[in-house]
Amino acid sequence: MRAFFGVGFLLVIIVAIFAVQNSDAPPVMMKFLIWKFETSLVYTIFGAVVLGILLTLSFWIGKAIRASIRKKELPKETPPA
Repeated sequence: MRAFFGVGFLLVIIVAIFAVQNSDAPPVMMKFLIWKFETSLVYTIFGAVVLGILLTLSFWIGKAIRASIRKKELPKETPPA
């Protein structure tokens, strides 16, 4: 668990450094279907990372819940006497 938090913390630091180094970049035009807006590159980077983390967690949580349900449904084995 400690390694997971260490890797997560390292990822946050790397993304923060990357975003700050690109903070003087010109605004980015975002288009999606009928929406169109202009935003800073820093917000685009942070938004993409946060969206990726949320999507990954949503898939992981679903898998963990299914595994927990399967574990509860397994018959309990009694140790040999």
